[in-house]
Amino acid sequence: MTRLADYFVVVGYDLDKRGGSEGQGQILQRFPEKDWEDNPFPQGIELFCQPSGWQLVPERKPASFFVAVLTDINSDRHYCACFTFWESVENPQLQKGEPSEADEDDSPDVLQPAQLYAPKSLVLVSRLDHTEVFRNCLSLIYTVHVDSLTVPMETVIGNLLTCIIPIAGGSQPGQDDREESSRTITLGAGDRQVIQTPIHDSLPVSGCSVAQLFRQLGIVNVLCLFCAALTEHKILFLSSSYQRLTDACRALLAIMFPLKYSFTYVPILPGKLLEVLSTPTPFIIGVNSYFRSETQELLDVIIADLDGGTVTVPECVHISLLPEPLLHHTQTAISMVLDPELEVADYAFPPPSVQPSTLKIQDKEIRAVFLWLFAQLFQGYRWCLHIIRIYPEPAIRFHKAAFLGQRALAEDDFLMKVLDGMAFAGFVSERGPPYRSIDLFDDLIANQVERIRQEMGNPQKVMKHIKELAEQLFKNENPYPAVSMHRVQRTSENTQPRLPQNSFPLLDEVSVQLFIDHATAKLKTAPPVVKAELKCMVPSGPPLADIVDRNGNVLANSARRLEVVRNCITYIFDNKMLEAKKLMPAVLRALKGRAARVCLTQELNLHVLQNRAVLDDQQFDYIVRMMNCTLQDCSHMDEHGIAAALLPLVTAFCRKLGGGITQFAYSCVQEHMVWTNMQFWEAMFYSDVQKHIRTLYLENDEEGDISNTEGEGGHKQLSALELASEQSRLWPTLSKEQQQERVQKEESTVFSQAIHYANRMSYLLLPLDTSKNRLLRNTGLGDVESISNSYVTNSIAGSMAESYDTESGFEDAEVSDVANSVVRFINRFVDKVCNESGVTNEHLKALHTMIPDIVQMHIETLDAVHRESKRLPPIQKPKLLRPALLPGEEFVMDGMRVHLIADGREETTGVMGVPPLLPAEGAIFLTSYRLIFKGTPTDPLVGEQVVTRSFPIASLTKESKISNINIPLDQLVQEGMQLRSCTFQLMNIAFDEEVASDLAEVFKKHINKLRFPQHVQGTFAFTVGQTANLVVEHKTKDKNQSIKTLSKNLVKTAKRTIGRQYVTRKKYSPPTWENRSSLQSEMDEDEISVSEEPDQSSLTLSSTIRSSDRQTMSNVVERACCRDYQRLGLGTLSSSLTRSKNEPFRISTVNRMYTVCRSYPGLLIVPQSIPDSTIQRILRCYRQNRFPVVCWRNPRTKAVLLRSAGLHAKGVVGFFKSPNAPSAGPSQADSSSLEQEKYLQAIISSMPSYSEASGRNTLSSFTSTHMSASDSSDKLRQPKIGALMKQVMGTKDDVPGTFSRGELGQRARVISLSQPRVSVKARNPPRGKWGSIRGSGQQSTYNPDVGNRLAGKESPQANGGPTETYFLRQQRAYLYIIGDKSQLKGGKQDSFQQWEVVPIEVFDLRQLKNSFKKLMKACVPSSSNTDQNMTFHRCLEDSDWMNLLHRVLQVSVLVVELLDNGSSVMVSLEDGWDVTTQVVSLVQLLSDPYYRTIDGFRLLVEKEWLSFGHRFSHRGAQTLANQSSGFTPVFLQFLDCVHQIHLQFPMEFEFSQYYLKFLAYHYVSNRFRTFLLDSDYERIELGVLYEEKGERRNPQVCKSVWEYIDRLNKKTPIFYNYMFSPEEEEVLKPYSYISNLKVWDYYTEETLSEGPSFDWELVRGRQEEPVDEASDRQETTAPKSQRRIVWPCYDSLIKVVPDAITKLLQDVQNLENELGHPTEKWKDTWDKTKTTQRAESRLESRHSFSSSLLMSSNLSHQRRSQGMYLQESGVGSSINLALDCEVSATSTPAAGRPSTSTLYSQFQSTESENRSFEGILYKRGALLKPWRPRWFVLDKTKHQLRYYDARQDKECKGVIDLAEVESVFPGTPTMGAPKNIDEKAFFDLKTTKRVYNICAQDSTNAQLWMDSIQSCLSDA
Repeated sequence: MTRLADYFVVVGYDLDKRGGSEGQGQILQRFPEKDWEDNPFPQGIELFCQPSGWQLVPERKPASFFVAVLTDINSDRHYCACFTFWESVENPQLQKGEPSEADEDDSPDVLQPAQLYAPKSLVLVSRLDHTEVFRNCLSLIYTVHVDSLTVPMETVIGNLLTCIIPIAGGSQPGQDDREESSRTITLGAGDRQVIQTPIHDSLPVSGCSVAQLFRQLGIVNVLCLFCAALTEHKILFLSSSYQRLTDACRALLAIMFPLKYSFTYVPILPGKLLEVLSTPTPFIIGVNSYFRSETQELLDVIIADLDGGTVTVPECVHISLLPEPLLHHTQTAISMVLDPELEVADYAFPPPSVQPSTLKIQDKEIRAVFLWLFAQLFQGYRWCLHIIRIYPEPAIRFHKAAFLGQRALAEDDFLMKVLDGMAFAGFVSERGPPYRSIDLFDDLIANQVERIRQEMGNPQKVMKHIKELAEQLFKNENPYPAVSMHRVQRTSENTQPRLPQNSFPLLDEVSVQLFIDHATAKLKTAPPVVKAELKCMVPSGPPLADIVDRNGNVLANSARRLEVVRNCITYIFDNKMLEAKKLMPAVLRALKGRAARVCLTQELNLHVLQNRAVLDDQQFDYIVRMMNCTLQDCSHMDEHGIAAALLPLVTAFCRKLGGGITQFAYSCVQEHMVWTNMQFWEAMFYSDVQKHIRTLYLENDEEGDISNTEGEGGHKQLSALELASEQSRLWPTLSKEQQQERVQKEESTVFSQAIHYANRMSYLLLPLDTSKNRLLRNTGLGDVESISNSYVTNSIAGSMAESYDTESGFEDAEVSDVANSVVRFINRFVDKVCNESGVTNEHLKALHTMIPDIVQMHIETLDAVHRESKRLPPIQKPKLLRPALLPGEEFVMDGMRVHLIADGREETTGVMGVPPLLPAEGAIFLTSYRLIFKGTPTDPLVGEQVVTRSFPIASLTKESKISNINIPLDQLVQEGMQLRSCTFQLMNIAFDEEVASDLAEVFKKHINKLRFPQHVQGTFAFTVGQTANLVVEHKTKDKNQSIKTLSKNLVKTAKRTIGRQYVTRKKYSPPTWENRSSLQSEMDEDEISVSEEPDQSSLTLSSTIRSSDRQTMSNVVERACCRDYQRLGLGTLSSSLTRSKNEPFRISTVNRMYTVCRSYPGLLIVPQSIPDSTIQRILRCYRQNRFPVVCWRNPRTKAVLLRSAGLHAKGVVGFFKSPNAPSAGPSQADSSSLEQEKYLQAIISSMPSYSEASGRNTLSSFTSTHMSASDSSDKLRQPKIGALMKQVMGTKDDVPGTFSRGELGQRARVISLSQPRVSVKARNPPRGKWGSIRGSGQQSTYNPDVGNRLAGKESPQANGGPTETYFLRQQRAYLYIIGDKSQLKGGKQDSFQQWEVVPIEVFDLRQLKNSFKKLMKACVPSSSNTDQNMTFHRCLEDSDWMNLLHRVLQVSVLVVELLDNGSSVMVSLEDGWDVTTQVVSLVQLLSDPYYRTIDGFRLLVEKEWLSFGHRFSHRGAQTLANQSSGFTPVFLQFLDCVHQIHLQFPMEFEFSQYYLKFLAYHYVSNRFRTFLLDSDYERIELGVLYEEKGERRNPQVCKSVWEYIDRLNKKTPIFYNYMFSPEEEEVLKPYSYISNLKVWDYYTEETLSEGPSFDWELVRGRQEEPVDEASDRQETTAPKSQRRIVWPCYDSLIKVVPDAITKLLQDVQNLENELGHPTEKWKDTWDKTKTTQRAESRLESRHSFSSSLLMSSNLSHQRRSQGMYLQESGVGSSINLALDCEVSATSTPAAGRPSTSTLYSQFQSTESENRSFEGILYKRGALLKPWRPRWFVLDKTKHQLRYYDARQDKECKGVIDLAEVESVFPGTPTMGAPKNIDEKAFFDLKTTKRVYNICAQDSTNAQLWMDSIQSCLSDA
């Protein structure tokens, strides 16, 4: 029961204190005079009566009423009901007649009215909010005053102040309750009114205010204000009506129920107190619109204008709104209440009437919606309450993180703010206690949650529920609507207001006081009215877990995943580690789901016995990994309680280290934010305290199984809250002692827990290595280095890191720093929890003294653990596998544990359907030769496989850092590195945490040092066998050295070298005659230079050079160039100079000292007529002095191919100068220009076609003479050249595949070839062959002509015919110069010169470099591509690589055409060592079949690339000096072109595609010296050039790649192309359009099983292993399968799936081994098979395919699909054609044996390549040996005469090198010669070594042999 009104106050205008425009109010009277003890009189009432200020007005205003609210210091609210009316007063100025201060400002003219009205207020102050009752009471008092009723005013006021009413009514409608809840009062003035008190005091009373507020502002605005109030923003209401302000504020508070607003709440703020609005705290305030202008500058206040219906939110304020879908549901529900017609507005037949409820009911319905909303927001909140004290009064804490986690709203801003807010704290303390009376909200939470959830989607059901709730709310406010009638006398103001004639009287205080005293005394004597509070246990409602799991992600919590987690843990504890390892990745993936994490904690709990579980090292590691993974995804709040569940486990699981030390799991799981979060520790602490207190009170119960904590199985057992409720109920019944005892027990429970937690916190906050303070820094996270103990407790890097720390000398300071920060953290925690759980101060002090000791003690323990843990071997990681090394290869840095991360190649990552081989864990090794990664995939399904990725360190092109490393989360890694190699390898590696960061730096430095050595001698090729010193040791002289070490065939050629050369040491000065003999011993010195004796230069070599010097010279001569020149007959090395004078060309020794041109070889082919002095002069015109030299001659047309550099700028103009141009004088440029012309003229003169034309300068006879002399097919080829020329130069009619892509429109119109009008039918099929179109959709530009040419017709298009004006010449030129377009600008062509310039656009090296970079990124992307547009083919196109290939091939094909047509060509581009080399090499490869053999290709590369000075070191950036130039793959581009030709003509090459890849790999690998340095000069200077022939110290180490290939070729057919079946003198003309080119698989293939297959020793070593492994594996599995899975990126396909022939050869070898036979070389086996197969195929029917199919397994390839013609051998089958193509196209006699082609195989090795002529001859043996018949073979291609025992024999008995043959002449029979043979059948062959006596079958045969040999000699 309480008083209806505490004070009655009369407040009037203070006339005395009137100053300025503002008056003041004063309290005229107040009753009672003394303050009530329980409720002091509130201050400042006079301000609130007139909030806008006290003013006198000239006109009387109507009486007004409103309720203001005052809040006192105790946060109690006082409701001040103000009834204001106006009384007339005399104008005080007029009375006094003297001006007051205020009047001084006024003008005297203003007329002051005589009558003014002052306000007077009657105020009731009450703690209850009964607005209508107050309005009635004050109106009654006013009526008594106005109507002058007989009732004394004192009586009315006395009755009012003594009126006692109940605060809230009962719940049962009994008679007594009715009296209590509806109290009838009378004030004694004939009035009677019923006061209905609400049934529940806790529910707010709102009248109609809520509905009113929504009508004023609208749904969205009110919801916005609602969220702003809950999230503690400042809210200001504006209105001109005071009562509306009060109602709006009351409404806002009403909808916040069950939360109570606990900040500043002033519904009506007086104008004088407006500065309150700038307070920093949140508020809800109402202000009259009169003061609107003052509110404008408030920046952080939300202003709601009730009159205008707007809400203004400032920019800087962000209001968090309700989480969806709740916000939407709430809006919908409110809209259905306020506007029910909305739903049916669109109906065709709307229901008759859908009226909204009355305002009062609508108000309750809206409140019901908010109640319904809060029931959803707070559902299950009681399950997250921790009760930490029951006695003396309950202390309850809310576990916010758990609540948010279970609601899955941890990220929700709104709910987070609400739960952190003051209102919610009040909610917990008010509604937390488990034993209290309950109201509507408690019932809703306990019983209606399920209903709300089910009805959510159904608006009708929702409305039904809301109406039910509204009814209860209405009933609460109006328990008995029937009784609520009241009769109050009101003044009849509404009709005609009665005006008070006199002012409100002064009342008699005494009589009022008597009333009050009397009532008080009566109350004292009356028996106390005890309202029995109905307390009960508050029900908790359904637990949250069920609710969330139903909505949760089914996949994440699938039972299968939980099963995996359980199985894995079982395996770990059963010590089945291999099984556990396989499951581990699946477990780590599953642990991303909450259910799996919970499952993990539950499973681990089962393995803890008496708080301890001792594991072995591997178990410990797995458990720690799982714990880390589990914690990794937990937020710092730990909303799912995972960290909480793991906390007891990390102190339970441990392992024994040495010295009796135990390491617990907590030392390995410290790296997580959650441990630094104070709220987590508090929640954990409260949860544990709750468990212990529950245990405390359960001890006496028999069913005391206390393992179950809050909530779980709550139906069977008492939860902590239920227990607390029971205890609260019992509390009053206990004695004082019992109460005291329980309080102490609880206190000591909390205290002991505090000590326990201080320990726990020190466990998790002190790092294992306390020298590193990582956890409690500003970020709360640790340093990277200190992760060394996260789950790799035993690491090498950790120990290294520590040693660095100890050196720093700051150890103690560091440790104390860690200790202090941990102590401070724990102290803060202890203070907070102890205060909240009511621990006494003595206990708190004791704790504070204990904490530093606890921390110090723990630090000491940790030091021992740290020391021991470093000694542990790192067993938990995969063993580091050591790679095999090459002979001479050494480790520079031993293996560092790294993770190889997947890059953009899809095969390895499992995208293609195989298990992912990457990421893999292993080690990276740096050796003197390679970078090697070797490890195992992290995916355990392929965990047994070994992954190897390596590349030569010399091929590294890029090394960069990687920041975002994506590898499985169980691995902690530091920085990452990306290493890219030009062998198309990429390593993305991330260093493991155990690798110290400085080691990674050392690694980088070593890489750079090895990649760019100071000098080329630092490369692996030089350092390989000799780690101690680089210098080749001085060798002792050996008598037989020449026989032992130098090539037998070519030693003797030295005698005929032109000029005189010596080997001198270091200096170039010629040695004296005396020193000559000693020079021989210095021959093998490291630094050798070739020098010349100038005065002897005219002598021939054989007469002057000594034997010792010949040996060295033979080296020079033996270089590739010379061997090739001999073969081509370009310069003979015979001593008879007579014949060589007739030769058009000679070998010049002008460069033998490399003084003329450093980058050219020592011996050069120049025209016979040009003396060396001329050469010295023309050098200057060419860049780098690379003047034109001959490098190849067409054996048929005798046209020559020349190469040179481009012209110098100064030389260009002179070169094209017109002869009669005026000249200032004979300048140097002129003279050299003339020399140059002379030089070119000499080249032209050397051509047979020119000399046949009698050497005339005019070209008139050229065409006819040459046409008749040459093959008639040439006539048909000319249109082809015209078209080609136009394509290459890019004239305007050439659109597809142009050479220079960008400038189609503005092509230079340069000379091309026209077509002579000839129409002779072709007699021979055309020479050369075109590659097939390969079925490409686009038609090749070559296409139209091919058919015509083959048919022998003239092409219909006269490409470049005479009609076109810009073709200047009607005949073909003798010499074409392919030059760079940019170099040739401005030159004027002379139409009388015999040469033409073909200007082409060459790509520069920058273009090539960029193209290659893009190609690498396309083929080996560094990361998987998310951009759909950047597919592989798009990236390939962007790289422009194919276009560059197309351009090189196009020019090469043009040159081939020109040479084939009898014109010589000079390629003169850039510096003559890049594009020139490419073009010249390709031309020779296409034109000359010899270069398509293994030996020939070697010779081609040695000659054109090595001898002619392609800058391998510079382009490959092999040394530090070349680092800046970057890698430019000129040679690789050439090999790619060869690969393209090989694809189009697979039967023309003796070598396989693997051979090309092998070269592509090793030309950058620096394993061999072959491709080092930039020229022969540099190689000689370093002593590399000829040392290969010297005796080697290490027979295993090959210094030359060629030697290595030869060795390998003898052992294995890997380099051999089984389809090799060349046609005689075949000229190839491949298609070069991009549509015909294919991406080389060298760029894309990878073999992860063994790394690149190009270091054969490494591959061979592993060859046998896979077979054994496979068999072992088959034994373990039940069914034995013969199948083997082959992975595209893992297995080496050559080995795993060998081609049929290789397989058969292997099988033969294996069988021979088994039978114990001596194994035959593969080549011999192959050749035998070919021979027998061919013989068989001849015996069979001509059209039968049969066995020939076997051997030609793939031969009917696309080659020969165009222009295919059968040989004259009459073989009908095109399949046999491949095998029978040896039949010579020239009809050479074969010594009467027409079927010789059956006798040997075309597929034989280099010994039996081309047999130009063969037969039986008798040969006399050496001294004292008889004559023997031998099968002789003359090989023109190889320039050899070989002899065999018999014609079927494969083993060659001997070779006579034709280079050594001096003469062939008729001989005489000697002793023992064959009988009955004509004397003329004998002839002798004289070589430099000896004379061979030979006898033929008859004289004609002998003559044939002699002629054949002689023609060979003259060709040379």
